[in-house]
Amino acid sequence: MRINTPRLHGSVALTGGRIDDLTLATYHETVDPKSPEVVLLWPKGTKDPYFAEFGWVPGTPGAKVPGPDTQWTASGGPLAPNSPMTLTWDNGAGLVFTRTISVDENYMFTVRDAVKNSGSTPVSLLPYALISRTGTPQVGGYYILHEGLIGELGGSLREVKYSSLDPGKPTDYNSTGGWLGFTDKYWLTALIPPEDATVKARFTHVVESGVDRYQSDYLGSEITVPADGTAATSTRFFAGAKEVNLLDAYAKSGIPHFDLAIDFGWFYFLTKPIFLTLQFFYGLLGNFGLAILLLTLLIKLAFFPLANKSYAAMSKMKLLQPEMQKIRERFPDDKARQQQEIMAMYKKVGANPLAGCLPIIIQIPVFFSLYKVLFVTIEMRHAPFFGWIHDLSAPDPTTFVNLFGLLPFTPPEFLAGYVAIGAWPLLMGVTMYLQQKLNPQPVDPVQARMFMLLPIVFTYMLSAFPAGLVIYWAWNNLLSIAQQWAIMHRAGAA
Repeated sequence: MRINTPRLHGSVALTGGRIDDLTLATYHETVDPKSPEVVLLWPKGTKDPYFAEFGWVPGTPGAKVPGPDTQWTASGGPLAPNSPMTLTWDNGAGLVFTRTISVDENYMFTVRDAVKNSGSTPVSLLPYALISRTGTPQVGGYYILHEGLIGELGGSLREVKYSSLDPGKPTDYNSTGGWLGFTDKYWLTALIPPEDATVKARFTHVVESGVDRYQSDYLGSEITVPADGTAATSTRFFAGAKEVNLLDAYAKSGIPHFDLAIDFGWFYFLTKPIFLTLQFFYGLLGNFGLAILLLTLLIKLAFFPLANKSYAAMSKMKLLQPEMQKIRERFPDDKARQQQEIMAMYKKVGANPLAGCLPIIIQIPVFFSLYKVLFVTIEMRHAPFFGWIHDLSAPDPTTFVNLFGLLPFTPPEFLAGYVAIGAWPLLMGVTMYLQQKLNPQPVDPVQARMFMLLPIVFTYMLSAFPAGLVIYWAWNNLLSIAQQWAIMHRAGAA
């Protein structure tokens, strides 16, 4: 039976009543809108099946319940918002099972399983739901990003990597409500039992015929279906993109801490507000690149007084350089005396040799948080800037080797990682060099050479970082240069 919503395409398998075929209609594999839709779920029989299954475990010995090979009869459909589908199966022994699947306009399915007992004795059943994933997914392996099994169980966030889940040794949790499933960088599948349901949840890893299979599942409390009566249970199943506003909305609807499926990390208190600010600016400007530039300007304004003090102290340090050189010449063989005289001079004029570090230290948490935002939020995926930047979450695609695309060739793939230094990383390196020239230069020639190498090192390092982060760094450097030059010029040190 087909699934056809504004954001999902796929089908529900009548064999087993599984949701096992799903693509994301509004997301594509590349920046080209004509490229294939992102495939999230794969049915049995494909290379790496990935599906959600729902059903019952018999509490009454001998009770016949539907299984993974059961052939259901469908009515209704195709499945769409406000158009549910119903699956029915008669066990031939007095029990009729009905599964009603509905879906909202985004990525949330609701699966309601009902049982009618036309027999003369009550039957006990336990509801279950599972997500099965065959094959170990290709993960980025980044320390700052969790990809694997995840859940909010027992009041705590549970994150289990594929590599840390031993075969045959399930990880068990008791929970009231909560959610559990699998998280990728941008995509999530999650089972959400009723808020007040007491469940036994687990993450498992088994090896079958040399192939790894991972599973997130839960087993609910026993339900008694009275004679000539009915009983029902329901669960929700999320399968889609980890959009911040959407997960926040679901969290408000009763799914605890659902937004933590996005790995905002230890700096959550800073990372998420930065994202929400960028999103607000995006609504005003229509471009996440411009939003990054505006955010950088506001951050600079927020730290303006502190930066002013720092740059004023650096101006004093620069003016003192001739005197420092004289001290070194007076005591060429006595390093202790040199330091003593220099520190006395600092104290006399009120200079602080560590003041120049403050602007860099201030930037570190902001830099890291912005990096997290660009790296983990799907809103940044395939978000363009201007010119050649079509994806702020990916590195600058140009390279100086072919003059940034002016020459009709591309570097060989085995060299790309070494020479793919784009225009924005080079611009960032130039601004870093210019800012460095405004700072007091080390008298020690070895230190001076090391400092001269820093712009080159950072240019190479940041060439592999998301373009949005490099744009932020270059723009921040330009603003710092303007502020620092004005202060030093006024002090006579520029």
